[in-house]
Amino acid sequence: MTTAKPHRGTIQLEDAEILDHEAHPGEQYILRVRSPECARRAEPGSFAHLTCDPLLPMRRPLSIMRTDPEAGWVEFLYKVVGAGTRLLSRRQVGESLSVLGPIGQPFRPRPERPRTLLLGGGVGIPPMVFLADALRRQPAYKPLVLMGSEVPFPFTRRPSQILVPGIPDGVIAAMPLLEDWGVPSRLCSQQDFPGCFQGYITDLARDWLAALNTQHLHEVEIFACGPHAMLEAVAGLAREYDLPCQVSLEEFMACAVGGCAGCTVQVATEQGPAMKRVCVDGPVFDARAVFP
Repeated sequence: MTTAKPHRGTIQLEDAEILDHEAHPGEQYILRVRSPECARRAEPGSFAHLTCDPLLPMRRPLSIMRTDPEAGWVEFLYKVVGAGTRLLSRRQVGESLSVLGPIGQPFRPRPERPRTLLLGGGVGIPPMVFLADALRRQPAYKPLVLMGSEVPFPFTRRPSQILVPGIPDGVIAAMPLLEDWGVPSRLCSQQDFPGCFQGYITDLARDWLAALNTQHLHEVEIFACGPHAMLEAVAGLAREYDLPCQVSLEEFMACAVGGCAGCTVQVATEQGPAMKRVCVDGPVFDARAVFP
């Protein structure tokens, strides 16, 4: 694993106008801001560091869910988890906030592994949507997106019209945006949401993997973002099937540009265990390095 360093000129500081700010059940919000430089430079897996309120100097890191480089906007999905995001949730359309980004190392799909399995749990959903958007523009890739949530999903579930072999009968709930893109998706929860898989996202992923023939299984690569316990389980699933897996980590961070080293995690390297910064060495890591 190479040591990534922040490069001059790649992270931009912009005053971003709030274009849209939608509230969803479970104190979830979708925020769209005009941030043309961030939109132009962001890649799937990137995040941005936002000011939540003029009176709160400490920024908050949010994963990027969608961008439109031509229109110049960036979209985030976040959940209120503390004072900062609660202040952010009160910001109104037309107001401006400071955006520092894009930050971090992105996902790097392998062309020889076109059957990409994207797993997003909770606020780990946004990077999977961004990655699916990028992969659908490359005809060689065949993404499948599985999403899990224990609160209502921040969109209206839709019965999928895209058949996915290996998915149990009755598991038909899908994300409308992905369905419109032609990207198959399925939803998981333990809250008995209609049409959703009743169980863990890794259980549904295992059902799909078990249905693949040997040739197709050798074409699979896994990408995941979500809570630590979920990522650990995903890494175990990847080991079980001997599949490459990239995970995006979520950590508390202060500066987000590699200076404070407040977001370090231990990873395995060829030289032995090492401490890496999630903000600039990640947030995307090889799963085997984080969960050896």
